[in-house]
Amino acid sequence: MSHQVGHQTAAALLRRLAAEQAECRIPSIMAAIVRDGHVAWMAGRGRAGGEPPTAATQYRLGSITKSMVAVAVMRLRDEGLVDLLDPIGKHLPGTRTGDATIAQLLAHTSGLTAEPPTPWWERTHGVEAGELLARMGPAQVKHRPGRRFHYSNVGFALLGELVARLRGTPWLEVVREEVLEPLGMTATTARPRAPHATGYAVHPYADVLLPEPEHDAVAMAPAGQLWSTPADLARWAAFVAGDTGGVLAASTLEEMREPAIVDDGDAWTAGYGLGLQLTRHAGRRLAGHTGSMPGFLATVWADPADRVGVMFMANTTSGMSRTLLTDLLQILDEHEPSLPREWEPVAADDDLLALTGVWHWGPTPYTLRLLPERGLALEPARGGGRASRFVPRGDGTWVGLDGYYAGETLRVAADHLDLNTFIFTREPYEPGAPVPGGVDSWRA
Repeated sequence: MSHQVGHQTAAALLRRLAAEQAECRIPSIMAAIVRDGHVAWMAGRGRAGGEPPTAATQYRLGSITKSMVAVAVMRLRDEGLVDLLDPIGKHLPGTRTGDATIAQLLAHTSGLTAEPPTPWWERTHGVEAGELLARMGPAQVKHRPGRRFHYSNVGFALLGELVARLRGTPWLEVVREEVLEPLGMTATTARPRAPHATGYAVHPYADVLLPEPEHDAVAMAPAGQLWSTPADLARWAAFVAGDTGGVLAASTLEEMREPAIVDDGDAWTAGYGLGLQLTRHAGRRLAGHTGSMPGFLATVWADPADRVGVMFMANTTSGMSRTLLTDLLQILDEHEPSLPREWEPVAADDDLLALTGVWHWGPTPYTLRLLPERGLALEPARGGGRASRFVPRGDGTWVGLDGYYAGETLRVAADHLDLNTFIFTREPYEPGAPVPGGVDSWRA
C-alpha cells in the first residue's frame, strides 16, 4: 500500500505552497505531510544556494529545539533522576531565580523573563552557562511561578544546563545520543553543514535580501540552536504524532501533549504542554512547536488522533502567513481524508464481560464497556458528564486515565463498583448495595 498522496492532492498542496512562497516573498521553503509514520508528500519552492531546496537542505529549527531538550528532560524524569515538581535550584545550586519548578520551566509558567540579561542573544555570540547563571537574579523573575503563561527562552537555557549536569555531558550530546540518533535524525546538527540555506531578511518594500548573522548561542543554545533538514523534521513530526521509536514511553509523550496552560486568553485555542506548543483548529488538536531565528522560520504540528503531521522550513526572518500548515491539512482532509481504522474483535475474559452494561450512580444510568487489554470505559448513558477510561493495575483494581476520574481508583465488588467512594449499582439506588447514607424506598 502506497503512503504517497494522489496526483490531484499533491497538485493542490503544491499550489498552496507556491502561493505562500510567491506572495510572502520567501527565498526558499520546504514543506511535508506525514501519515502513519511515513512521508506522504514533500515539496519545495524557491532557491537555496542557487539550487531548489531538497529533503537534505538544512534550515535552522529555532525554538523547535526546545521540544527536543524537553524530551531529554522527560527521560530524566522517567528514570527517576528528577521530579517535575523539583525547583530548578535543587539541581542547579546557586540559581537566584526563585522557586520555579522543572514542570513550570517546561510549560513556560516559571515567571522568568523571556530573554537573557545579555545582548540580543539570537544575533550575537553567546556566553557560557556559568556566566549566564551569574547574571540571572531576582530582576529576571517577572511573575509569580505558576501564575500565567510567559514564554521564556532563558528558562530552556536552565533546562539544557540541567540535562548537562545530570548526564555529565553537554546537552547537545545528550539530545543527539538519546533523541536524534535513535529516531534516525542524523542530519540535525548544532551548526550548519552543506547543503544549507542562508538566512535572509527580505526588505519590506523592495525585492532585495539582507543576510542574517549566525552564531553559537552557547548557554542559550537549548532555546534554539539546532539546524535540521526537511527529512529529519518530518521524522520529528511522526514522533510527536506518536511514533516514538522507543525514545519515550507513549504515556510520557501523551503527558507532554496535555495542556498545562492557555496562552491566548478567552479564545482558548492555543496553549502549551511540557515542551510542546498546542493549538486547536477545525476539530484537530495539534501539538508541536514553532521556530524563529534571524533568517529562518519553521513549524511542525502533529495530530496524534489521526497520526498525521505537517511541517515547513523557510529561510526568511518574517512575513509568512499563519495558516500555511493548517491549510495544507485542510487540503489533505478535503482530497484524501483518513479512513477509519478497521474494526477487529478482541479477546475478553468472562469476568469482564459480566461487568459490561448499565450501572447507576444514584438514579443516573452509566454504561460500562470493555477496552483492549482489560481496560474499561465508564460514561453516562445519556452523554456528557463524568466519563473516564480505566486501565488495570496488578492488584485487581483499575486507575482512571482521563476525565473526572483521572488517577482515581476503581474497585469491583460482587454487587457494585466503588469509584473513589462513589458507589455504582445495577439498579438505581439498589437497596442491597452499600450505598453511603442508606437507601429509602421509591414512592409517589
